[in-house]
Amino acid sequence: MALVVTKADIRLHLLCIFFAVGSFVWGYNVGILSSVLVHPGFVEAMGHPSPSRKGVITAIYYLGTCDYFGRRYAALTGIFTVAVGNAFECGASGNGAYAMMIVGRIISGIGVGMLSTSVPLYQSEVAPAGKRGKYVVLNHVGFVAGLAAGFWVGYGVTFWNTTEHDIYVSWRFSLAVILIPCFIFGVGLPFLPETPRWLIEHDHHDEARKSLYWLREGSFTAEQIDAELSRIQEDVEQHRARNASWVVLFTDRNLFNRLWRASLLQFMAQMCGATAMKYYLPTLFEKLGLPTRVTLMAGGIESTLKIGMTVIEMFLIDRLGRRVTLTAGCVAMGLGMLIFPTSVRARGLNFSASGGAIGSIVVAQVWPVGIDTIGSNIYFFFMAVNFVCIPIIVLLYPETKGRPLEDMDLLFNKTIAGVEGEIDEHTEPVLPKNVSNLSRS
Repeated sequence: MALVVTKADIRLHLLCIFFAVGSFVWGYNVGILSSVLVHPGFVEAMGHPSPSRKGVITAIYYLGTCDYFGRRYAALTGIFTVAVGNAFECGASGNGAYAMMIVGRIISGIGVGMLSTSVPLYQSEVAPAGKRGKYVVLNHVGFVAGLAAGFWVGYGVTFWNTTEHDIYVSWRFSLAVILIPCFIFGVGLPFLPETPRWLIEHDHHDEARKSLYWLREGSFTAEQIDAELSRIQEDVEQHRARNASWVVLFTDRNLFNRLWRASLLQFMAQMCGATAMKYYLPTLFEKLGLPTRVTLMAGGIESTLKIGMTVIEMFLIDRLGRRVTLTAGCVAMGLGMLIFPTSVRARGLNFSASGGAIGSIVVAQVWPVGIDTIGSNIYFFFMAVNFVCIPIIVLLYPETKGRPLEDMDLLFNKTIAGVEGEIDEHTEPVLPKNVSNLSRS
């Protein structure tokens, strides 16, 4: 059977790949900091910081965003904020260098917080249910690509050390490289369509219809597209009738159960130690007596191979399901962002990201101090955390594979009541009961 590629397929892939540039910025920040923390020019500029002070530089990173300006403009604000923070980091010098670096990290953290919520939220809202996992995983592909780029730039910078001026400038240059994808992402965002769901939430119904038809052209019939639009409208109206605000995330028992699940998932994702390990891998190997250049090359090779593994994940996640891939160690953001109802989804994702922020702060402090005191034995702590996470995921998290965002209420309410098995699997798009599935034209 011949593979048919529709206009919608091409558009969705291009949109999600472009939004992955935002995740690339996030990943690069992680990868490049690992080399900067051990760069002699940085260490000198920061006054030879202790492990705990290095931990503070790493930990100051996450804050939330809002959903009033749309997914695109939240991302645009985020990328601009990252650029401003990056300027502070690159300019850190003199007696106030450490304070300036902390300020830059805080500002960049606010920007990355915006990107880490708005980017996958956009990808999930433009993608059809049956293929949503694949498109959202492109977010993680972008992150891993940025991570690899950070390691390789850090590796290249180690050769830029002939003079004292080279040592002074090179680590700043490696940080400033991030301004290139920031510029590309920021220039392109205003020209992209807003998500149909956000447009309906803000009463732009004609624009929502145009946007959804543009996103589904060639893949679904007009009746199916209209039915999906009606499904989104019904869901938005239901939540409006309840007069729901973000406060219901804490006052409604079912929503609070989702909130703590999402927050715990993000917390576990950080406590597993994978991201923090990237920050401190050169520091650990340096303590073991290995050259910094070798550790950065190893990190670059590992991260480059990880890009391929993440692409494989992109094709498997909608086949195997989220729980299987999560248990295998895949990104936690995908499930955490999909479990909230439309009216509070962006805010719910922001609050749940706080769980990741707490985990990041804890791990960022534990890693450098642990490396300094017990060396590589710190890995046994995180090994135990990973093993503990497996039964938690299997027992507490329902499968969202193939289910549209509008079905999350039914799925999680029934799961909390202990009757998950009564819910049927859905394929994209899920139509109202009075509309039949038609063959694709």
